[in-house]
Amino acid sequence: MTTPKPTLPPAEMTFNLQAEQNNTDKIDPQKAAENLDKVESLVEQMEKSNKTNAAIVMGDVIGVLQRQPKNTATKDINICYSSSQNMINVVESNQAGFPWSVKIPSEAFDKSRQENNGSAFVGILRFKNMGNKEESKTHTVLNSESYGITMGANISNLFDNIDMIIKKKENLNGNVSCVSWNGKGELKWKTFGCETEIDNTSIKCSCSHLTFFAVLMSLPKANDTVPHLESLTLISSIGCGISMFFMAIALFMHFLLRKAKSNQATKILMNMFVALCLLNASFLSNESVANTQDNTACVFIALLLHYSMLASFTWFFIQALHMYLWLIRQNVTITNYVRKITVLGWVCPAPIVVVIVSVGGYEAVILNMTSGKITRMCWITNSYIHYIVNIGYYALVFVFTTGIFIMIVTKVVQARHIKAVDGKRKTFRKQLMMVLSLFLLFGLTWSVAFFSYGPMLIPSYYIFTVLNSLQGFFLFLYYYHIHNDVAGCFSDDPESTVSSTTITQSSTNAVENIYN
Repeated sequence: MTTPKPTLPPAEMTFNLQAEQNNTDKIDPQKAAENLDKVESLVEQMEKSNKTNAAIVMGDVIGVLQRQPKNTATKDINICYSSSQNMINVVESNQAGFPWSVKIPSEAFDKSRQENNGSAFVGILRFKNMGNKEESKTHTVLNSESYGITMGANISNLFDNIDMIIKKKENLNGNVSCVSWNGKGELKWKTFGCETEIDNTSIKCSCSHLTFFAVLMSLPKANDTVPHLESLTLISSIGCGISMFFMAIALFMHFLLRKAKSNQATKILMNMFVALCLLNASFLSNESVANTQDNTACVFIALLLHYSMLASFTWFFIQALHMYLWLIRQNVTITNYVRKITVLGWVCPAPIVVVIVSVGGYEAVILNMTSGKITRMCWITNSYIHYIVNIGYYALVFVFTTGIFIMIVTKVVQARHIKAVDGKRKTFRKQLMMVLSLFLLFGLTWSVAFFSYGPMLIPSYYIFTVLNSLQGFFLFLYYYHIHNDVAGCFSDDPESTVSSTTITQSSTNAVENIYN
């Protein structure tokens, strides 16, 4: 026994509109937006004919126009598409069995009445193959169908969302997400304002606004799902929380208790703490902000996360530069030294994030977990920008800091060999502590990301996550251990005449004494 296919009630009237034909396989998004605007002009003809429901046909584009006259009760309506009849129309309440359906809540009709002199209407058009020729090869629109919905008013921030249900195909392969486009400018699908729910039979899009809608399906690739994402996220959250707590204690100790006694090295470390605090705070709040689906808030938190990350990289560079000037160059004279490096540390990343935000590079990114759960994060959506800016920026910092690291370790080891005749060679544990501290100060733990491929992929993920989420905590231990040390200064006074020999001996001793 076969289940009968659902049928739609006949429309009260039909509008057959002329559609411009083109020689391409895809419908121009701008033409689609213009066609949706035409729907609003049909409402007046329906009012004259005293009709409430009309079918729309424009070549391959089909749609429906539903009107709720003045002085009538506002109610929810259900609009469905029947593939057997190739038409869209209004049904009473049951949406089951249709390949596509949408529920327009009464709240949306109330807003439409406010801007249309008491009357309300909703127009829906279905477009096949709407897109650009240059559309990404990594994503495709589910069933090649996009739907434009208009009510002649600005419908947004709904409490009772517009629900669209798409029947799921059994052989669906890939990650799906509900997306929208505002109908202006270049076609650019965004996830803001829409929640995606997937079950065994359907995909449900729950959206708080009206515009063009589609279900975007990413083509299945190995990197579509981040392995171990849930456990890595948990470790990151715990580590970042611990780091923030201890860095806040260090900042409290510095600014309220020990600021007057701080030297150049401590001031650099405190600036690094501030940058890392901003990085951890923006990371911990990122998912919550992304889930609000507020575009402005998401751009801001992505910008803050990116800026604080680049600022942290810059302070790694400055920390290595300071060590180089203190231990290698030694007799250096720089006027307003601390002021200059402070400006360098905080201003250098600013132009980069300004350029990226000006080109719309910050948006919500959908992350698919192995469990099937979908999470969101506000970050850079363009992979080229990510690799060129972030990987390139850190690579430059890494080359410099690694060079300084090797030079300092070599210098200290040479100094210890000279002292070996006096029986003062340091233990292996203290040598290891020195190396680890320099690794943290120079941000070399971030270089673990360079090994995230092949058999080292999963181990590098965990090593990277643990070391960098807890970096603030490790640096706090370093700060607590050396806060009484007064070394780490070189001359920023042009009149200074301290000898190079004195600085060489005292600076080398200071590095060694930190680990006593």
